[in-house]
Amino acid sequence: MADEVERATLRDGERVLLVDAKERQYLITLRAGATFHTHMGIVGHDDLIGAPEGSTVTGSTGRRFLVVRPTLSDVVLKMPRGAQVIYPKDLAAIMVLADIAPGVSVLEAGVGSGALSMALLRAGAEVVGYELREDFAERARANVEALVGDRPRYRVEIRDVYDGIEERGLDRIVLDLPEPWRVLTHAETAMRPGGILCCYLPTINQTSELRNALAHSAFGMAATVEVLHRTWHVEARSVRPDHRMVGHTGFLTTARLLVPDTGAAPYNAKKYAADREGDTEPGRSPGPI
Repeated sequence: MADEVERATLRDGERVLLVDAKERQYLITLRAGATFHTHMGIVGHDDLIGAPEGSTVTGSTGRRFLVVRPTLSDVVLKMPRGAQVIYPKDLAAIMVLADIAPGVSVLEAGVGSGALSMALLRAGAEVVGYELREDFAERARANVEALVGDRPRYRVEIRDVYDGIEERGLDRIVLDLPEPWRVLTHAETAMRPGGILCCYLPTINQTSELRNALAHSAFGMAATVEVLHRTWHVEARSVRPDHRMVGHTGFLTTARLLVPDTGAAPYNAKKYAADREGDTEPGRSPGPI
């Protein structure tokens, strides 16, 4: 019980999320003696330090604020940024599509503000990032350290991934770049067989270009998805979709690095499906492909 109380207690130097009566959220770092100013009133950090997470405190105007520790999604949307971040809905999809797990080695390029780096590290991956801009790299390092601390399994190098990849035997490569097809030949030598490539692109034209390049590479099993996020208004008998939703943000394309089959034609999903259908005996379902 004492351990549970200790874990719930908010500490000096910790990031917290303040939520006012209108559900507006403020991400702050607790500092002894400091104050947080908003038009809803002033909140003393000393009133929060030592309080249990989930407490409600009163500001200088009598307005009430809820205080909780921020989730990864909260931090990503409110942290200092230089480049546009990948939205939490897409981060979650990347974690599943790229099958990120503890101990998996990942190359990430470009790093931007570090949102994807944080998600990868929280999942237990070992991450090396390639970033062109020093200011973006520094911002990413700072954001990562603020959330997960100083991690020896995370480093960011000022490198252009289009020029090549130094690492070998990588399990995963995740790209947030305008022209990921320029990385495919480098990825083929940098990854282990069966490794997963995952690319985030904002437009379908870029995605089409990538898929065409993948079809002429050592990668196979390519797939593309788009994630839409719609919240709902639920209040008594008023139940309906919210008027606004997080719609298109980007397309996620994944592919696996395959070992060349010298005795057969390259893997082609559509041809494979057609062959299976043609081989089906009369009155028998072809079954899963």
